Amino acid sequence: MHTLLITGPGGAGRTTVATATALAAAREGRRVLLLSGDIGDPLAALAGDPAGDTAVPGLRVARVDSGEEFREELVALQQRGSALLGMVGARPLGAEEITELPGAEEFALLRALRRAAAAPGTDLVVVDMPPLHRTLAVLALPAQLRRYLARLLPAEKQAARALRPVLAQLAGVPMPAQWLYETAARWDEELAAVQAVVEADTTELRLVAEPGPAAADALRLGRLGLALQQLPVSAVVANRMAPQGSADPWLAGLAAQHEKYAAEWAEELPVVALTHLGHDPRGPQDLERLAAARGLVPGAPAPRRAWAVEDRLAEDGVLVWAVPLPGATKSDLDLVRRGDELLLTAGPYRRIVPLPSALRRCTVSGAALAQGELRIRFTPDPGLWPRTR
Repeated sequence: MHTLLITGPGGAGRTTVATATALAAAREGRRVLLLSGDIGDPLAALAGDPAGDTAVPGLRVARVDSGEEFREELVALQQRGSALLGMVGARPLGAEEITELPGAEEFALLRALRRAAAAPGTDLVVVDMPPLHRTLAVLALPAQLRRYLARLLPAEKQAARALRPVLAQLAGVPMPAQWLYETAARWDEELAAVQAVVEADTTELRLVAEPGPAAADALRLGRLGLALQQLPVSAVVANRMAPQGSADPWLAGLAAQHEKYAAEWAEELPVVALTHLGHDPRGPQDLERLAAARGLVPGAPAPRRAWAVEDRLAEDGVLVWAVPLPGATKSDLDLVRRGDELLLTAGPYRRIVPLPSALRRCTVSGAALAQGELRIRFTPDPGLWPRTR
């Protein structure tokens, strides 16, 4: 199963690009599922009725209903804890009186992504993600929440585990700690399944932007955050490119700007160029024109590269952890060692990463940024490093 996540700065046309990509892939014979979490139904205006006369063979369209997802999850949680709620005299909420809370959209999209990746009869899942900054937060969420659960509710510290079933029988209700740990274990299992999809070699990410200085700044920061999360970008879609050769000075200047920034992006990543249609895309005919662009249909995703640990003990007496951070500057970066973890900051983004086993027996002795790569030096701790004759 191939999963393609499409995002970009707000207003860059990512929904249009996602829909055109799904259409182009279906035209080539792939079985495609197009998934969107946007409010309303913008896909219908672009692609037409997926079950009507405009339906494309092999293309299915699905929209995430975050409100319904939230209601179902909260009702199920109340049912599992009904005995506990009864003990404290709480009255469960009915499904009809539950409205979603902030953050429900992100969780609903992640659950839908997990289900879509496991859907039978599908070759490609194209996901119309939120704007770039929100997408970064959504994709980092499973790993972050799993870390919090492991720290706050560690399974190995469940006190009186053997006594809990006996106490539950005497009290007639499940013990609160048991219910809490069971709920945490279920959440961790679900989050692990989503994290596996996000980090899979079969998942790739594309950025959509209209070439220009503001988009260039947004992409630099976005790529920095994605690199920190080890989420590689496979391509940039340069959307709404102005046509070349216009006699109008204003249009010629805009076209030159678009070409300039698209060429700069092409020095680092593959670029797919989509020409401006002269109006906002709407309907199957406009999509067909966009879907004909070269390179829009993704090929096989490239395997992800792990952050390499270089053994330079013989030459310099250190181990070097190489962390790719394209577009980073020294002022963007900060790092702090905390036990067996490293807290990395890149621009507005932060991530806590566990150290590889060899580096846990070392101390951080320095770091340097060169050519988009942060090289962190580790010196072996004599008290922890194995001695050699």
